Amino acid sequence: MKTVMLVDDSATILMSMEAILSQAGLNVVTANNGEAALRLLQKGKPDLIITDLNMPGMDGITLIKHIRKMPGMRFLPILMLTTESQQSKRQEAKAAGATGWIVKPADPDKLIAVIKKVVPGA
Repeated sequence: MKTVMLVDDSATILMSMEAILSQAGLNVVTANNGEAALRLLQKGKPDLIITDLNMPGMDGITLIKHIRKMPGMRFLPILMLTTESQQSKRQEAKAAGATGWIVKPADPDKLIAVIKKVVPGA
């Protein structure tokens, strides 16, 4: 079973996304901020990370930069899930190492389709 780490400061988003991913047969771990996500990554590597952009403390782009510096995380798929649709933010996220960009609210079918593209066997 593939594992997805969700990082978002919104409990509502975490619950709805976890339900969608669990129904698709994925194991889900959650973190409510960037610091918590980095602590979880010390314990094990998921198959995919989906992170919010705008969070208090460490934002999603900073989180991606930290993850990309960690051993074995250079090629880990990371999707940015956000309400932002500005091209400049997308480019900044891509430069930091984001694999893709999903605008909230995410359509469940499209979300699962994107996950299957970036995580073989999901």
